[in-house]
Amino acid sequence: MTGASGFVGGAVATALADRGDDVVGFGRTPRGWEHPQGRYRIWDITAGQMVSDQEFDAVVHAAALVDPGASRDDAMLVNQFGTRNVVRSFAGARVVHLSTTAVYDLTKPSVDATETLPPARRFLSGYSASKLAAERELAGADAVLLRPHLIYGPDAPIVSLLTRAARAARGGRLPLPAGGKVRHRLTSIGNVVHAVERALRPETPRGTYNIGDATPVELAGIVRGLLARRELPVRLIDVDVDAATRTAGALEFAARAAGRRPLLTRHSVKLIGLERTFDLTAARERLGFHPTPTTLDGAEEW
Repeated sequence: MTGASGFVGGAVATALADRGDDVVGFGRTPRGWEHPQGRYRIWDITAGQMVSDQEFDAVVHAAALVDPGASRDDAMLVNQFGTRNVVRSFAGARVVHLSTTAVYDLTKPSVDATETLPPARRFLSGYSASKLAAERELAGADAVLLRPHLIYGPDAPIVSLLTRAARAARGGRLPLPAGGKVRHRLTSIGNVVHAVERALRPETPRGTYNIGDATPVELAGIVRGLLARRELPVRLIDVDVDAATRTAGALEFAARAAGRRPLLTRHSVKLIGLERTFDLTAARERLGFHPTPTTLDGAEEW
């Protein structure tokens, strides 16, 4: 399990160890993942191939630089070349790769998009470009590629981001592109785990699969519900998507000139401000993927 010290990798590694799999988690930080039935090793996937003293039946690859504000070079180093090192390190093993729906064209809405939709030709971030490049590193391998959208759950970065934004909101007014009045097919961490478990079966056909919750939801209702459960009631303010995109572009230009990370990106504006729904037919029929609905159960503790 690569990226075991992160949100997605740690959750998946724990779930697999809980069910009795012999799991070795890899990450960059000391003591990044712990489990009574698992082991953890330090490995930076950008540093080269990993030399192991054992063979692996499968590798779940979740290590990634998930930052739309990162430079293209930094994103490619981790996401493309890191993936190349993972594939070479586990030659012969099945690879379950956690990709993203951000490889689709973010400049336009994704409406029940299928995996046959061509990927973007023009990218709004180095992150999107690097994740598509990572997918191409798996060409010809025994690989199952999973494309989730906006993964949420305990300790999820998106939850932390919304919480900080709500606390900083003046007068409880939280600006959101399109006011959040757009449909999204979110992905609970539980559904990610379920998809990985199905993808690890030897009989599962290799290929690329959209994954997500059972049905799309309006983003505004989820944001309000999540923050209310965390005792952070807010009033969502509708921000024009095109205007926000122009502002984000200016901020990105200024940040690059100053050598710092932008406060807002065009990627993020378009990602949440336009419809993002994805067809799950392939995952349901070929993976045997049976997702649960979007839920905020337990969000008070996230």
